[in-house]
Amino acid sequence: MLVVVAIIVAALVLFATEPVPIDITAIGVMVALMVLEPWTQISPAEGVSGLANTATVTVLAMFILSDGVRRTGIIQLLGQRIATITGDDERKQLGAIIGVVGPISGFINNTAAVAILLPMVTDIADEGKMSPSKLLLPLSYASMFGGMLTLIGTSTNILASDIAARLATQHPSLHAFSMFEFTKLGVVVFAFGTLYLLTLGRWLVPARIKPQEDLTEEFQIAMYLTEVVVHEDSPIVGQTVEEAIEESDLDVDIIQLIRNGNVFLEPLARKTIRPGDVFAIRTDRRTLVQLMGLDGLDLLPEVRVTEERLEAASEGQNLVEVIISPGSSLVGETLASTNFREHYDATVLALRRGPEVIRERFERVELQVGDTLLIQATTNSISRLAANPAFIVAQEVDRPEFRKSKIPLAIGIVAAVVSLAALDVVPIMVSALTGTLAMVVTGVLKPTEVYDAVQWDVIFLLAGVIPLGIAMEKTGTATLLADFVVASGDIFPPLAVLGLFYLVTALLTNVISNNASVVLMIPVAVEAAVRLDANAFAFVLAVTFAASTAFMTPIGYQTNLFVYGPGGYKFSDYLRAGALLQLLFTVVTPLGIALFWGV
Repeated sequence: MLVVVAIIVAALVLFATEPVPIDITAIGVMVALMVLEPWTQISPAEGVSGLANTATVTVLAMFILSDGVRRTGIIQLLGQRIATITGDDERKQLGAIIGVVGPISGFINNTAAVAILLPMVTDIADEGKMSPSKLLLPLSYASMFGGMLTLIGTSTNILASDIAARLATQHPSLHAFSMFEFTKLGVVVFAFGTLYLLTLGRWLVPARIKPQEDLTEEFQIAMYLTEVVVHEDSPIVGQTVEEAIEESDLDVDIIQLIRNGNVFLEPLARKTIRPGDVFAIRTDRRTLVQLMGLDGLDLLPEVRVTEERLEAASEGQNLVEVIISPGSSLVGETLASTNFREHYDATVLALRRGPEVIRERFERVELQVGDTLLIQATTNSISRLAANPAFIVAQEVDRPEFRKSKIPLAIGIVAAVVSLAALDVVPIMVSALTGTLAMVVTGVLKPTEVYDAVQWDVIFLLAGVIPLGIAMEKTGTATLLADFVVASGDIFPPLAVLGLFYLVTALLTNVISNNASVVLMIPVAVEAAVRLDANAFAFVLAVTFAASTAFMTPIGYQTNLFVYGPGGYKFSDYLRAGALLQLLFTVVTPLGIALFWGV
């Protein structure tokens, strides 16, 4: 038990501080359990059992099904319809966004739902002259409510169902969740969450970004964008752009070359510099002062480079915000190490991480999930970025690759997957895998797109933490931890203990992964319920719902990270807007469980 507790503590610290990605920590947990087999009682076969676990395979299949729906463009079409009726009424905008993302999140992975709808929401905010900050956090929160409507709404539900099924051999009152097992409670939670977001939430969610703000102003980079003209006697005349930059050793990023009225974009490195050339550049304050003192170059101080000026300089040239998505190969890398500019044919002007805008030397900053890049690129380059699962382009982009003719097939396949599982014709894993195969056979997805659709970090996270739950059960660690909680049963009634489990799980999930919370807390909750002679299934549901509703930090849930950069939020904004909501659910959810299933 001491060894397993030590591994749990180490895992919690690493999950919370993230010196390495959480999926790597999970794999480390898996390896530690196997290496320490004499003490953890986890054999190599049990150690890797998470990779073949039904929950892991089902989650993998749901990622693919969600991607099939995304590639048809149906959700974007729905968003366009909504944008035409919401206007500039904030309550209508919020209501429409919640009303769309909630039900969608019940049937496709809620992380995927937010990634798909985020560009729609920013466009609705722009068209309605509303701060996107007022809408993006509610988008994330509502996706969590919606994820609790069905078994397949979130990977946490699927994992919790699998753990409950495994524990059923020891506790007959437990069983795997059916497709709509807790939908009635999900509807109650969704209703209360919606009411909160439309009332108190409207005042507590801040407007960090001004409505329709010029992106150069929003990222505070206008003062760092300017133009320089090359004199006839300049020492850099005759050199290539690449040679001139290397020789000067200045932190300068050349965005455009203007020559005889013509605008040249990437690639510029091999262009030979001529007298009269005008360069649009991005630089920092210090380098700007150095440039002003160089011979043969003149700064054009009257030039104020704005979003409109940058876009008007060349047909098809645009400024867009691009968000680093989970599973992106850029996470942990820098723009310099990935040769971002050459690889993606796009120029990064600034980087925003939450409320912090990084303008100087950001090429050497290690990228994280949720980082927002301000990019200047051609329409074609932006379309390629939008089609790349490593990025989320934070505005609607014309996507000719959408397979709109496949919309009926994609919807039909998802409906069949849900129906087969709901009617117990086949297990959810079998119906989900059948659905993924159908997506490929019918042409909704191409075979090569299947692997890109999967968030492999989530898969390996599941594979790593599932053996930890087995170790807790086999060594008696879950029983030991339950003993501490059961002590409170002498003072409080079972309903209060149920609420305590909800609150502890919710707080834990705001710091570590939701899936890790479920693995750690469900065995403890079941043991506590048995000791209290309470309904074990009710305690499993409390932990499951709490693990999927992390409102108080940007790191608690991936959807919160998605909106962190585009909304310009501060860490404290999540606490301010989410604490009351978390408290509301701490009361509503246990009461709902008691009403529907008893305690």
